[in-house]
Amino acid sequence: MSVRGIRGATTVEKDEAQEILKATEELVLEMAKVNRFDPEDIASVIVSTTVDVKAAFPAKAIRSIEGWTYVPVMCTHEIDVPGSMRKCIRVMMNVNIETKQSDIQHIYQNQAVKLRPDLQK
Repeated sequence: MSVRGIRGATTVEKDEAQEILKATEELVLEMAKVNRFDPEDIASVIVSTTVDVKAAFPAKAIRSIEGWTYVPVMCTHEIDVPGSMRKCIRVMMNVNIETKQSDIQHIYQNQAVKLRPDLQK
């Protein structure tokens, strides 16, 4: 078994707590479903947001999912590069999984699909 980084990103329309929490939960659940792993397989999760997303900690959404309470999660802000995508939530999960690196499915939702079209399967 290897530790694999699984990436994901989504966007929100408004900087509102409920929208941030809902979008984050939807993203991480799809990441787990598509790549077939359980919360117990996750070594850690880093969540970054653009500086215009500050109404809630996305980590709260992850810890609130049934069975995900003890997953180590940390939030940070993304570098504020001029012209970069706004209202974006990015996730990097480090997962103990047997899947080959080339078979990992990275998940991009909403406007974030524009970030890495090369990783869309």
